[in-house]
Amino acid sequence: MEEENVKQPLLEKKKKKYYENCPGCKVDKEKELSEGQGVPFTKLFIVWMLVLCAALPISSLFPFLYFMVRDFNIAKTEADISSYSGYVGSAFMLGRCLTSLLWGTIADRIGRKPVIIIGIISVIIFNTLFGLSTSFWMAVIMRFLLGSLNCLFGPVKAYTTELFREEHQALGLSTVSAAWGIGLIIGPALGGYLSQPVEKYPHIFPKDSFWDKFPYFLPNIVISTFAFVVAIGCIWIPETLHNHNCSDEYTEDAKALENGNSGAGIENIQKNENLFLNWPLMSSIISYCIFSLHDIAYLEVFSLWAVSPQRLGGLNFTTDDVGNVLSISGLALIIYQLTIYPSVEKTSGPISLARISSILSIPLLQSYPFIALLSGLALYIVLSIFSILKNILSITIITGLLLLQNRAVEQHQRGAANGVALTCMSLFSAIGPATGGTLLTWSQKRMDASFLPGTHMVFFVLNIIQAFGLLMMFKPFLVEKKKMHTDQLH
Repeated sequence: MEEENVKQPLLEKKKKKYYENCPGCKVDKEKELSEGQGVPFTKLFIVWMLVLCAALPISSLFPFLYFMVRDFNIAKTEADISSYSGYVGSAFMLGRCLTSLLWGTIADRIGRKPVIIIGIISVIIFNTLFGLSTSFWMAVIMRFLLGSLNCLFGPVKAYTTELFREEHQALGLSTVSAAWGIGLIIGPALGGYLSQPVEKYPHIFPKDSFWDKFPYFLPNIVISTFAFVVAIGCIWIPETLHNHNCSDEYTEDAKALENGNSGAGIENIQKNENLFLNWPLMSSIISYCIFSLHDIAYLEVFSLWAVSPQRLGGLNFTTDDVGNVLSISGLALIIYQLTIYPSVEKTSGPISLARISSILSIPLLQSYPFIALLSGLALYIVLSIFSILKNILSITIITGLLLLQNRAVEQHQRGAANGVALTCMSLFSAIGPATGGTLLTWSQKRMDASFLPGTHMVFFVLNIIQAFGLLMMFKPFLVEKKKMHTDQLH
């Protein structure tokens, strides 16, 4: 006992050693001094802005993509428009899949902040150029380049974990997932409200003007302008990566303390763990990928289904109608994340809550085709309620898996770990829009089938993916990395 008591103060003394010119040490010192000061709202705001920059361009095109592809005159039939739309939607995720691991490794070497700024600049440039697309292939290339250089989401997750004290990390990561989900909802809302402005707001945007020639430019330039403002603000955000070289003994001692171990257990800590052999990390990433595939496919299918004609099982909505529904969902999601989720998560734990959410999503999603039987006000009310519930359940699932991922690795590997997660997620998400669009086209060509006719089939396939993801959230597949000082997730 005496030996342990001697070692523990020595380790604590080492851990409190800060390097003068190290930005990571400066952040750690600030966190130590802020103990007991409550929720750091300024940091939450920083995270919100960064994640919105990453999320808004991903889905903002979905409400108008059907009409954009139609205007390219590349589809031979009306039903084929959904397939071509899926290819444009997948180009972003394919580009991100090919570069995410690289950007994560770069973030571990040069810092989180420069990589985040590069990602925001890519949004400003390529999202703007996408709005100026005059052909199908120009649209695909711009989305691919945007995905390749939009390296925000992975580094932001690592950045969030390092920016907050441990007792606020769950709040920080839930903010990431909430901002991500809300961005994926606000993006399509902006796309719905601001696309084709000459038709919707003729008193502001005259016919035969620039806005008439490029009817899908306005939502893209609005998002790019927002990204430009955030890029300016990033000048003042702190860097969290340490830039000094510590001795092996110091590094291991500090990690032992972070993991709640005494000095006697230091020899069991590895400085550089093989991420692909870290099963708590990889199991959460695989589950995360399955649900990401489902979510991006759902977003694509929902937007295309809503604007499709009623004779093909759609709702015959305008882009404004889609924007209205998604705006209501986004507002409800914000309220849920700030008021309901924290208390429910403390009661049941994020992983148990994610499992329950996944179970509830299945009957909810399979009910969507019956909404097309409604009309008028009843259609809007029921669709809005279903959209709110579906998005709340999806965000609850993603939040729990994000918590597992970032608790499974130490800081010096967190950027690479999030790069691996983003690479895998992007690969699955690249499949989502193309598959969703193709499935919707196929289902709309079998309206008179005896088994799951029309859109019943596409939502059934989405539910198969959801059910598979649910199974992968249970032991022995999903494993949590145990920490002595960390609350259990289960």
